Amino acid sequence: MKILVVDDEELLVKGIKFNLESEGYEVDACYDGLTAVNMARAGGYGLIILDLMMPKLDGLAACMKIREFSTVPIIMLTAKSEDTDKLIGFEYGADDYITKPFNILELKARVRALLRRANLQSAAGEPEGRLARGPIVIDTERRSAQVDGRPVDLTVKEFDLVELLMRSPGKVYSRESLLDLIWGYDYQGDIRTVDVHIRRLREKLEPNPAEPAYIITKWGVGYYFKD
Repeated sequence: MKILVVDDEELLVKGIKFNLESEGYEVDACYDGLTAVNMARAGGYGLIILDLMMPKLDGLAACMKIREFSTVPIIMLTAKSEDTDKLIGFEYGADDYITKPFNILELKARVRALLRRANLQSAAGEPEGRLARGPIVIDTERRSAQVDGRPVDLTVKEFDLVELLMRSPGKVYSRESLLDLIWGYDYQGDIRTVDVHIRRLREKLEPNPAEPAYIITKWGVGYYFKD
């Protein structure tokens, strides 16, 4: 599995690279956002670790450009801890967020979790196959999605979220339970992360995102997929 590490702090990159390679990953590195986009475009990466503040092209802009052609899992690194910064990162397509300084064991755990989800190694052992609800069809084996036969690109977290909702149509999930199930019980981010991802799913899957027909809000409770 190839991982791309992007940060303008060369010493930090060296440490991350060493630790990930000790876990058996193949690791490439670069030190600015523009190079990161070009390397990601060349393909072959199973995951990208991307710093927020970088020369030439910052992490948010790089993430947005990568999302134009790839759904590769992206972990954002930042020295900022404000929840609004994290929400902006998710808006631009990041799958996870970790604040500097961080414990390398935590980073490795986040990497394993994202790769596990991306490779369908679900601890819950959920069945693989095809789920169809109205015009929305997802293939849980290929992790692909279509609306009215048109392919739709979803990030790792977006796919996990819509798969969970589609597997239990009519079941209402609170924001807290969605945060636990999709991001993990130890996730420390803002609960509004769920709202951001729901909105992005509606924009990609609903015929009229302003008046959703499938991904429904249960006011004061949470979200569900219409049965």
